[in-house]
Amino acid sequence: MTAGNLLCGFFALWYIVKVTPPVGTDIHFDAESITPALWLILGAFLFDALDGRIARLIGKESPFGLQFDSLADIISFGAAPAFLMQRVILHEFQELGLIVASVYLLCGALRLARYNCLAALPDSDSKKEFLGFPIPASAALVASLTIFIIWLEGKEMTNTMWRWVLLSVLVFLSVMMVSEVKYPAFKTLDFRTRRPFTKFVIFVIGVTCLIVLWELIVPVILPIIFTLYLIYGFIRPRLSRKLRREIEEVDFEED
Repeated sequence: MTAGNLLCGFFALWYIVKVTPPVGTDIHFDAESITPALWLILGAFLFDALDGRIARLIGKESPFGLQFDSLADIISFGAAPAFLMQRVILHEFQELGLIVASVYLLCGALRLARYNCLAALPDSDSKKEFLGFPIPASAALVASLTIFIIWLEGKEMTNTMWRWVLLSVLVFLSVMMVSEVKYPAFKTLDFRTRRPFTKFVIFVIGVTCLIVLWELIVPVILPIIFTLYLIYGFIRPRLSRKLRREIEEVDFEED
């Protein structure tokens, strides 16, 4: 799974270089042509979401897997989205766009390094919550939001407002990745225990909606989901323990 994550990131970078014109040229560029690269970043997110859970399920967690996962993450969720934004969206900002993309990559690397250090501690809570917004979710938010803008604006993406939106989002995500805001990891979900029939029904309904509403879910629902996750970190400390348990479906220890 981690190898799939890494390869998705590599092919996303390769595809961006392939379809975008050289820097400084006035060659017409169709923004919709970068959609496969965006899909590859989202594919890397899916691989990353599955690999740790599968490793825990089969009892194959290891320090090697943790380090390999982080190396894959910095390519797929750090370098790929940063390069994509700078090459396609932020190039009109010239040096500013390059600086913002570089800061995003740097903050993503710092976020991963901090996570690895915290995960190595004996009393680590890394399986329950993240300190700072996770870099996979950051990349998925950037990719899904870009898909939404292309879906909304069409191939040209001539509306400068959206470029400023993405620039601001990249800056905000950079700050959030190295922040002290805590987010649920959703790593301890157990579909084999509590309310299995209810979870099965929800799963079937979810898959059905995904198939029927595919063209709407991808450009509209995905960025909403990741945005809500981003916002949830701010309201989470204000929620009661019971409500947090219901939302996150994590088995907290009782006080």
